[in-house]
Amino acid sequence: MLRRQLFTLALPFILLTGCAELNSLVQSVPSDVPLSEAEVAEGLKEALITGSKNASVILSAVDGYYRDELVKILLPVEAKVIIDNLSKIPGGDKLVEDLILSINRAAEDAAKEVAPIFINTIKQMTIYDAFGILQGADNAATQYLSKTTRTELYNLYQPKISQSTGREILGGVSARESWDALTGKWNTFANSMAGKLAGFTPVNTDLDEFLTNKALDGMFLKVQEEEKKIRQNISARITPLLKKVFGSLDS
Repeated sequence: MLRRQLFTLALPFILLTGCAELNSLVQSVPSDVPLSEAEVAEGLKEALITGSKNASVILSAVDGYYRDELVKILLPVEAKVIIDNLSKIPGGDKLVEDLILSINRAAEDAAKEVAPIFINTIKQMTIYDAFGILQGADNAATQYLSKTTRTELYNLYQPKISQSTGREILGGVSARESWDALTGKWNTFANSMAGKLAGFTPVNTDLDEFLTNKALDGMFLKVQEEEKKIRQNISARITPLLKKVFGSLDS
């Protein structure tokens, strides 16, 4: 507890000092096993790399997205009107069921490529970033990762999602084809005289954009869960460095 309090008090000064002063502050904090500035930085990087790899493995498995209610990708909110009026669309129930499975399979396929993208960014983390994260909330590292990589990850991840949604996955039909079939049927009805009289409007959501953002949300959620484990669960600290760095927060 004393170590945490001293770190919190020292952090504003750490951000204003050079490496020599930073190292002096680290060594002056009471601890049975003093931490060097390099250990803190490497420990945080190791934790994030471990968490991102675990998240990638979890979500890239079959049903990694589909069977996990916390990250399962459902239809965009704009499609609610379709779901609410399925009886008016021939074969609507099956189209929706097939589409939800297809887009989750696409996300699971793309999740296999996420870890290297995260790792490349994690390796660029500075010592100052690491100290702030170590003393932050249980999801401080994940928030940092989201803030600094979201745009880059989207730009790198979206083509993979697009490739996945265009690939034949379920019954020889791609997720994009399923989406186009579903929205096409709905839009035909919505644009008809009967649809207009009922006040229905067409759905024009970009599936790839929607899926990419939802897939990234799910990935960051899993990274956050892994980070929390390392911070709070001693058994999750699988290397000596993780035990030393995060063990400093236990007392």
